[in-house]
Amino acid sequence: MRIILPALTAGLILSLAACATTPAPGPVSVTRFVDPAVAARTVGETFFVESAPGSAMPPEQLSAYKAAVAAELTERGFVETSREGASMIAQVRAESTVAAPATRKRGPVSVGVGGSTGSYGSGVGLGLGINLGGGGSKETRGTELGVMLRDARTGATFWEGRAQFSVSVDSPLAISQANATAIADAMFREYPGNNGETTEVRASSQ
Repeated sequence: MRIILPALTAGLILSLAACATTPAPGPVSVTRFVDPAVAARTVGETFFVESAPGSAMPPEQLSAYKAAVAAELTERGFVETSREGASMIAQVRAESTVAAPATRKRGPVSVGVGGSTGSYGSGVGLGLGINLGGGGSKETRGTELGVMLRDARTGATFWEGRAQFSVSVDSPLAISQANATAIADAMFREYPGNNGETTEVRASSQ
């Protein structure tokens, strides 16, 4: 017993130290805008994922977020295909920044239909003005993801999602692929969601 106890104690201390060093990720703030026409989109419909005009993230980094969005749509029964054969287009934009503790901004969520400077389907208004997760003296990686689903024939937007969360730069979710998977999973959870509603979704580490 005298041999085992120190080992258990040391293990517990290391475990607690790890928790203190790398804070758990905060929830993902998700806002969705749903047009009634979304009800007409059926399982088996085809889609194509492309970069949204004006996306700030370099193409090689954005590809991880586009792939994550495609995976979420496929999981919901839609079929990825070429742009020419798609009945709907998913336009993806993302932004990721690293902030030092002293420069992190805190403020209330501020959203509106289509964002504070645009309108529904405009794709503007990312940056919900909320700081989640991280904490302590760690730098954090903040990610914003925006997705618009458009009818391929008319170009009309029938669904729009926006999501944001922050994690410690030491978190496994700070890695691009894991980061993209986590934020896309949160955005599309319980798809299509309620029009204009902002919710907080627990980030998945899977």
